Amino acid sequence: MTKAGLFLTFEGIDGSGKSSQARMLADHLRNLGHDVVLTREPGGSAGAEEIRSLVLEGDPDRWSAETEILLFTAARRDHLERTIRPALAEGKVVICDRFADSTRMYQGLSRGDLRGLVDQLHKLMIGREPDLTILIDMDPETGLSRAKGRQGTEERFEDFGLDLQQQMRAGFLALADEFSDRFRVIDGNRDMDSVAQDVTDIVLKALR
Repeated sequence: MTKAGLFLTFEGIDGSGKSSQARMLADHLRNLGHDVVLTREPGGSAGAEEIRSLVLEGDPDRWSAETEILLFTAARRDHLERTIRPALAEGKVVICDRFADSTRMYQGLSRGDLRGLVDQLHKLMIGREPDLTILIDMDPETGLSRAKGRQGTEERFEDFGLDLQQQMRAGFLALADEFSDRFRVIDGNRDMDSVAQDVTDIVLKALR
């Protein structure tokens, strides 16, 4: 394993299975002897987890898009300072379920063209991209059905409906083209084990 650590993120629409794939990958890498930190956004540190409940629960119109961007950036900054940077400095593999690319999509596109604002704040307050991003590409209708089937409390973005998920899928695929040096796209419309095998192959190659 590289001494500099590896910062790996999973992205995708709601219900794409990325959280399950992140957990499976973490378990697999630990079994191979790697020191792994599995984390998530929003969240991943005590302060960021408090912000998580503010942005993922409640009415879809609870926050303006601009306020939301600030909340997500504040959570990410705390997560970066307290979890991600220290782990990477110790040479660990950091696997994060969502990162800045999700903010570029959900807050940057969902209610107007605010991508420029997202990127400005990211450059000013975060200044770090993942080393590798795995995009689990999923049919939006299937993904939304899966996500709503979980029947949890964190469904604020699912409640925006299918149109948003379709927009997000197209946006994520466009991001994969924009950041083609670090993005790898995997077909998520298959059984979990097939997806996991593709994920493992990509990550082990990166670790080598």
